[in-house]
Amino acid sequence: MELKVASLAARPEMLGAVLDMPDSWATFTTEDPVGNSHYGRIPTEFPEYVLFAENERGEILAHAYSVPFRLHTEGRGELPDRGWDQVLVWAFADLRRGVRPDTVSAISIVVRPDAQGLGLSGRMLEAMRAGARAHGFTEVVAPVRPSAKHLEPHTPIEEYARRVREDGLPHDPWLRVHARAGATVERVAPASMTVAASLEEWRGWTGLPFDTRGDIEVPGALVPVRCEPERGYAVYVEPNVWMRHRL
Repeated sequence: MELKVASLAARPEMLGAVLDMPDSWATFTTEDPVGNSHYGRIPTEFPEYVLFAENERGEILAHAYSVPFRLHTEGRGELPDRGWDQVLVWAFADLRRGVRPDTVSAISIVVRPDAQGLGLSGRMLEAMRAGARAHGFTEVVAPVRPSAKHLEPHTPIEEYARRVREDGLPHDPWLRVHARAGATVERVAPASMTVAASLEEWRGWTGLPFDTRGDIEVPGALVPVRCEPERGYAVYVEPNVWMRHRL
């Protein structure tokens, strides 16, 4: 398959096609308020950090979002516990204030459902690394959402993140793609994304009753969702794994 990878800065006419590309996200994962406030701004405010893969028929098969931000400054320095949410807040705050960035954070790599299994995620990751290097950065960090963690929602994320195979590579497939590209596990982001919503909303998103107090296993969730029927809400706090790519 012949693919061309380009940025939206170089091909702004492809914005609509990139935004319209189908994905396979579980509905609840798109209901994080921080993500809803910032994710959709990336293609127009950071177009040089949005990459897409186009086949010979002009179809978009994958895209990759990242954002530049300043990590090494007062009050920061460490990769944050609030992972994905925090780096989005930092990136857009820095943009608004004219702060010079020193780091690029991966935000998402999405492959069209009918193109999954073709190695496109790894190719987009390499393109993201190359793009960051071309912009003069020396590292890319990534709050990685382990792709198989949903199969073990009760396994502590620290234990899961450090699990390796006999060859020394991570047990998790998506962590393994990052490791093969040269990344190392830095630390866990225990509260990378938070979705708090009414029971009715959770029922609509998942088709589950959400009528029992306690931890509810939800398909696609990396950890159980905490249900509080007497209070009328449920909360999902997703952990991610910070990985660091030296360029």
